[in-house]
Order: sequence, then C-alpha cells, then structure tokens
Amino acid sequence: MKINRKWIFGAVIVVVLALSACGKSTNNENPANTNHNSHNSMDGMNHSSSGEVPAGLEEAKNPTFKVGSQATMNTDHMEGMNGANATIAGAYSTTVYAVSYSPTTGGEKVTHHKWVIHEELKNAGEEPFKPGDKVVLQAEHMEGMDGAEATIDSAEQTTVYMVDYMPATGGEMVKNHKWVTESELSSAGTTGG
Repeated sequence: MKINRKWIFGAVIVVVLALSACGKSTNNENPANTNHNSHNSMDGMNHSSSGEVPAGLEEAKNPTFKVGSQATMNTDHMEGMNGANATIAGAYSTTVYAVSYSPTTGGEKVTHHKWVIHEELKNAGEEPFKPGDKVVLQAEHMEGMDGAEATIDSAEQTTVYMVDYMPATGGEMVKNHKWVTESELSSAGTTGG
C-alpha cells in the first residue's frame, strides 16, 4: 500500500507540473494575440505622417479632388474615418494594393491592409504587381510593416490621396494620412462613392 501511495503522490505532482506548464504557455501567447487585435483595430497605425512621398510617385494631372479641396471620407480603415470631412493634401496617380503580411515585430498576420502604393514596394519596377504576388513592404503605416514580406490581395490603378482630417469620433487632427483612394471619397457633405 505504501508503494501505491507514493506512486499516486508522484503521479499527482507530475500532472500538476504539466498543467502549470500549459498555463505558462498560454500566458506567453497573450502578447501575440494582443498584437493581432491592435493590428486589426489599427491601433498601431501611424495616423499622421511627415507628408513625404516615395521617390518616383507622380502627382495626378487632373484629380477629381484637387489639393486644398474638401471631401467626405466613406471608408473605415481606422476608427473615426467614415463620415469625416477631409482636406486633400496630395493627389497621386499610382497602383494601390491591399496586402496581407506578418509584422516584422512579431504577432499575428495582418490581412487585407488598405493601402500600400506601388512606390512603397521594394524593387517595384514599372509593371504593377498582381494578386498573389509576393513583395517586400517599404512603408511605415503600421508598426512592423517596413521590411515585412507580403502577399498582394488586390491591385487597382487609380488616384490616391493624402488627407488631413479631424476624426468623426473626436480626438486630434490627423495630418498627411496615407492613403485614401478616389472611390473612398465623395464631395464634402455627401456620403457614398
């Protein structure tokens, strides 16, 4: 009987240690889950920028929304964008991409991030990329984006805009936000594309 009690006691200790190790593993996974949530909610997004544009980016010759004009945003890349009035800070002709990538800082994969432009991709060349192509990002819209390998989800030749706006949900003015596409804007005071 004494041998069985010792064996049972030893087995209980092994089970307790195994369960405690599982608990520690789960706790270590929480930061990655937090990163995933922050990427999806765009908390890690650099809302404002210096206004610098990538080399080779061409200004749009006849944009629908002229620099200095007002427009209403009809998109929700970030909280407070949809319905906010924006001032056009720049208008450029390029190919715009939605991309999926794993941040260089770790954490969960970011899917269908809008937007990255052709000039923000390493070794972009003249021809636009196609959905499914693998690329390396050279943009800092979000933490962990610059240098990340990405897959092109969609590609569209269009006019992209850099905008200044006050979030519809309140907060600080966002300056030189990159990027909003022409289809995501409407004349100031209207909604819809």
